[in-house]
This record gives sequence, structure tokens and C-alpha cells, in this order.
Amino acid sequence: MKSTHVMPFGATVLDNDQGVRFSLWAPGVEQLMLALGADDAARTLPMPRDIDGWHRLDVPEARPGDDYRFVLPDGLRVPDPASRYNPADVHGASRVVDPHAFAWTDGAWRGRPWHEAVVYEMHVGAFTPEGTFAAAQRRLPELAELGITAVELMPLADFPGHRGWGYDGVLLYAPDSSYGTPDELKSLIDAAHAIGIMMFIDVVYNHFGPEGNYLHAYCPQFFNPNVHTPWGAAINYDGPYSRTVRDFAIHNALYWIEEFHFDGLRMDAIHAIRDESETHLITEICQTLRAGPGAERAIHLVLENEHNQASLLERNIDDAPRIATAQWNDDIHHAVHVFSSGETDGYYIDFAEAPVQKFAVALAEGFIFQGQPSVLRDGEPRGEPTSQLPLGAFVSFLQTHDQIGNRAFGDRIHAIGDPVLLRAAYACVMLSPHVPMLFMGEEYAASTPFQYFCEFGPELADAVSKGRRAEFGRFAIFADEAARSRIPDPNAASTFEASKLRWDERQQAPHDAWLAQMRELLDLRRRLITPRLASGRSSGRYEVVGDGTIRVTWSLGAARGQLAHDQLHLVAHFGADTATGIELPPGERIHSFRADADADAANTLRLERGAFYLSMLESELA
Repeated sequence: MKSTHVMPFGATVLDNDQGVRFSLWAPGVEQLMLALGADDAARTLPMPRDIDGWHRLDVPEARPGDDYRFVLPDGLRVPDPASRYNPADVHGASRVVDPHAFAWTDGAWRGRPWHEAVVYEMHVGAFTPEGTFAAAQRRLPELAELGITAVELMPLADFPGHRGWGYDGVLLYAPDSSYGTPDELKSLIDAAHAIGIMMFIDVVYNHFGPEGNYLHAYCPQFFNPNVHTPWGAAINYDGPYSRTVRDFAIHNALYWIEEFHFDGLRMDAIHAIRDESETHLITEICQTLRAGPGAERAIHLVLENEHNQASLLERNIDDAPRIATAQWNDDIHHAVHVFSSGETDGYYIDFAEAPVQKFAVALAEGFIFQGQPSVLRDGEPRGEPTSQLPLGAFVSFLQTHDQIGNRAFGDRIHAIGDPVLLRAAYACVMLSPHVPMLFMGEEYAASTPFQYFCEFGPELADAVSKGRRAEFGRFAIFADEAARSRIPDPNAASTFEASKLRWDERQQAPHDAWLAQMRELLDLRRRLITPRLASGRSSGRYEVVGDGTIRVTWSLGAARGQLAHDQLHLVAHFGADTATGIELPPGERIHSFRADADADAANTLRLERGAFYLSMLESELA
């Protein structure tokens, strides 16, 4: 099977061996040349311009594998912003790619329903020692055996240098060449589908990276200079010329789904997208994907959104998402981080008061902040009510690349949190109706940090290093310069190397025991929880009992028009002292830890610190 996405941008291999069509929207310049071939032997060809600023040229003798650039009137040679492959990095030449050259074997794949998702966030470069698509492909069976059903790749859009998180991408259509070729990425996805794993990609539509973005030189219409963001002028999604700019992002979303067979997108920081259009860019992307490839197979769209806009997650009368499928639930992480580590600096200040109760709210309702004032935001309300949403609308986790890498030394939660409380918190999340997510290595409590790393040019590299250390200067522990100097330099190769997983840890104590626990939890989820989530309906309620004991009851799987449903009952204890006389939840016990029958009172539990008890009460109609 062959797959391609047809788009107005970039280099298109024409049918019947008719050559290649080169297209660039460059309304900021009147004349443009195509430089075709290697730099030392490239020939330049004029590209006709139309009234709308499109420069197009068909070159009959051009072929896949040819390098090319566009030459501006001042002589500057720039890569194609819609390049499918830039093997010499973001400042180098683009390369013509024929999407039909890859033979897919996943023709029968139609994806998996969202309720089956157990997500694994992966940075391709740090996942294996080799840091390539091919090496990641060889590890897929181990993830499948663990119980992972979806892998989410951190951004792949070509970024400057050979190492980076991916959020500084500037060539949105080109998988970064440091990981391998486009066909090797396709092979990774094809292999994942063969063993039942969905593949998602993290996409960034709120900004371009600071190095290698040449759009300003020939297409200033791509940006709105009147709206400023932390990354400079905002991308122009709602002003004059914005239709083509919006199409650039929409085609990019379609490209990853259609040409690379990804099963969904994670859309980065949509709260940072400036768009006052009647239909927001994110809504248009979601609607386009659902009407297009989503009509043929399961496509899932996940948001990162600080505003907790539950309205973007609402379901229609058939319980299908109207816009987005789910949102990353940072709230649940923040609550656990506070009560397991005791830290309340920075954005944790909103969770400093009653963090255990807030955790219970998140388990039962999804978001913690549903319109309440935020201390961090000087009392500004944050969030929208979630009562109308199923709990599958929330991707919940105890770690992500952000929450680890934004720390000065990239400490994982296992290095700073109470292990007894963490074990109970993981059970709560992994066995809840939420969609659980693990960050790579979390399944075995990896000892390796995940630090912020990049490889910018010399001038920018120095500014980034100084800026990162200055950023932590507001914390008391880094008040003096000597302390700040110990913070790893993001541009040093050693910072990247230190962040790579050590796979041998999986067989070593204590990591092997943690891996066995995680495998047990995911097996319980697969057998007992997931089948009851198929209807797409779930709801929860909670209470806090005494000092640090939470009770959560989830209603699962009621058919439309019916009141009967299964009930999942959770009791977990995060208090400092043993809790006694806790009412035994109804139903059959599914899983427990440090929770025993109370000898002093019938039908009650005695809960040690970090205890967990889960039971299932089946309905008569189940």
C-alpha cells in the first residue's frame, strides 16, 4: 500500500515520471530562484510568481533524492519550509522525497478505540543508546508486552542541531534527520501497528524555534507583529493572508496522519496560539481530521491547554468527541507532586493547600481547577466545569517531559517523592477510568534524569545557557552563582547523553520490582477496567475521610437510557498515621496494598500509610 498527502506546499513528485513541482508561498518577494542540485553544482532556475505570492515551477528532469533550495533576491539560499527531509539540518538543502516509495503493510489497520489507550511518551533520541527510529522500532515488543497501546513521540519537526526536545522545530514537515529518514519513521509506525500499538506525534503550532526559521525573510505575512509571544511575533492565524498560514498548519496535521499513518496528534500549548477567528485553528484542525482520515479509521486528538477548557472536550449525542478527544491533565500531576515531595514552589503553589483532597477531585472529576481563582495567576479564574465529560477525556500521569525537564537537574519523581505514597498514587491513576500515560523509563523508575538539552549556534547557545541558569536564580537553593553554575549546560553533549535511558536497569534491583508492579497494574487495567469503558461513559464522586484517606466511586459503562452500571470503588490512604475503621467498599476486591481487615470493627479496613484498595461492584445488566 502507498500513501501520500497532496498539498499545495513543497516539492511534489509528479505522476508518470513527469518530474517535480516546486511551490513556495513567498508574497514578500517579487522574484525567486530555485537552486536544484548539490550546492557546489546547483543550477538556478527562475520561478514564476502569481498575484497571490505563490512561486511555482515544474522541473521535468528533477527526481526524488535531488537536493534543492530557494534563492532570495539578496542571494540568501533557504530551505523549503514544507521540506519532507532536510538531511543537512535546518540551514542546509531540502531533499525531494517520493512518499510512494515506502510500501506499507498496515492496510488492515483501523486504529484502536480511545478507551483502550495506555500512552507512553517517548523522546526518540533519548529512548535508546542509538537514538534513532530504527532502534526504537526494535524496542516496541517490550512496550507491547508491558501493556502499552499507544506511543506518543515528542516533536519530530526538524530543529537546529543533532539534539533537542523538538519544541524548537522550524521545518514542520521534515522528521529530524538525526533520528533517521522519513522511510525509517514510517517503518517504525508500520511495525507498531503490526503489534497493536497506536502511534501519536506531538505537534507545535504556537511558535517556530529561534534558529533556522527563514520565513521572516520572504514571507513576513506569516506573522503578526502586533501580537507578541514569548517566542516573538505571533503566527498570523487570524489577520490578512491568514488563510494560507492556517492551511500550512492544517495540511501539516493531515500530512502526519495520511502520509505517515499516525493515529493521532498531541497539540502543544494551544493556550499560546493567538487566534481570534470565528473558528479557532485547533477546532478547524480537529474538524478537518475527523471529516477526512477520521472517517476511515480511529484518529485521536489530544490537547495541552493551561486554560482547562472543558468545552473543547465535549461529546456529541453519540458520545464521540465534537472537537478534541482528551487533554493532558497537569492538575493531577501537580497534586501528587506536592503531597509526595512536599515542594510548593512555582506553579505548585496552586496545589499547596489540601493536595490529597485535590488529588481526589482530579480522580473523580478530571480537572481540579474548574473555574476557581488561581493564586499563581493573581486570583484569575482558571478552568471550566467538567461534569458533562467522561473521564476518558483526561490523559493523567505522574510525570511528563515538562515536569521532569523543567527542573534544574531533570529529576524524575522517583528521585524526590515518597516511594510509599507514589506506589499508591500510581495504582490510583493506572486503574482509574482516565487514560493513563507514562514517560519513557517511568515503568521501571529509571535512575536517569531527563534534562533540558539543545544544540543551537554559538551566539544563541550562550544566551540559552545563561538564561536557563538565571531562570532558577529566583529559587533560594540557587541564590548564589556557584549553585547556579552546577545546573547542566543545555548545549553540552553530556547533558543529552545523561538523559538517555539505561535499558539494563530493567533487570536490576530495585527497578525490576517497580517494573513488575507496573506490569501487574496494566494487566489488571486491561482485563478488568478497559472492557467496562467501551461505552465512552464514566463519572465519579469522591470524599475525604479523616486525615489523608480518600474514597472515590466511579460509575462505568451504563448504556444510554439505562441506570444500571458497574461501580469501581477506590480507597487510598496518604496520611501520616495508620487509619482504622474505614468502611469496606462494596464489591469484589480487585487489588490492594497495605490494606487489611480491621480487627476492631466488622466490614472495615485498617490502612497503613500508602495503602490502596480497589473493588468492583458489577451491575445486574453488566
